[in-house]
Amino acid sequence: MRTAALPRTPAGEAPPWLGASPVAALLAAQRPWREAAALVRSPVWRGHGVPHGGGLPVLLVPGFLTGDPSLVLLDRWLRARGYRTCTSQIRVNVDCTGLAVERLERRLVELTERTGRPAAIVGQSRGGLFAKLVAVRRPDLVRGIVTLGSPNVDHMAINPVVAAQVRLVAALGTAGVPGLFRDDCVRGGCADDLAAELDRPFPAHVPYVSVYSRSDWVVDWHACLDPAAENVEVDSSHIGMSVHPEVYRLLGRRLADLAARTAAPA
Repeated sequence: MRTAALPRTPAGEAPPWLGASPVAALLAAQRPWREAAALVRSPVWRGHGVPHGGGLPVLLVPGFLTGDPSLVLLDRWLRARGYRTCTSQIRVNVDCTGLAVERLERRLVELTERTGRPAAIVGQSRGGLFAKLVAVRRPDLVRGIVTLGSPNVDHMAINPVVAAQVRLVAALGTAGVPGLFRDDCVRGGCADDLAAELDRPFPAHVPYVSVYSRSDWVVDWHACLDPAAENVEVDSSHIGMSVHPEVYRLLGRRLADLAARTAAPA
C-alpha cells in the first residue's frame, strides 16, 4: 500500500481496460470473488491487530447499481470491531445525485443525533462521491470520510461498459421510470451543479482518504486522485475494495484514528 498527498503518475499511463484482451477482462471480473475469499481467511477479518472502534458512528454508502447489501461484510466487520454502523437505506444506487445526497444528509443527521457525536462516512465508488458532497455540506457532522474507488475528480471517468449502463439508466429515467437519474444528471444542469459542488473547497478540518487502484476496471484511477485528499493506493479490483484485506487493514487504522479524535459526550 502506498500513500501520497497527490501521487505522481507516469505520463500517459492508461486505465487497465484499454487494449486489454477478453481473457484479461474475464479474469478481472472474477477477481472480487477471490478477494472476498482471501478476506475471510485473513487475520484482519478476525480482528487481529485492529484497534477497537470506540463506538464511532460510521455511515456506509454503496456504489452505482448496488445497494446496502453490497457492504454487508464491511458492516459486519466494523460492528465486530466496536463501531456503530448505519446503512444508507439505498436499495439500488441509481437515483438523482442531488436527491440521493439530500436523503443521505438526513440519514447522517439522524445518526449523529442518535449517537451524540460526528460520524465517519465510508463510500464505495458513487457512494464515495456522495460522502464527499455530504462532508462539504455538513462538515459539522462529519468526523472524516474514506472513499473506495470513487471518481471524485471526474465522475464520468469510467469504463465504457459502465458508461453505457449510465446512459441506459438515464434514458429510462428520462422516459419516466421512477427512482432513476435522468439525462440532465449526466449531461445538463444537474450534472453541472454536481461538478461545481465537487469543486468546492473541502473542509480542511475533516480528514479525507481516497483509496484507489491502478487495476480498477470500472473507474479510471486517475479520477480518484483528489488534491484535497490523502490518496492511498491498494492493489485491488473495483468491486473488491469493499472485501479486500488490505483495505480492511487501512480502514482499521484510519477509522480508529478518527475515533480517537472524538469521544461521546458524558
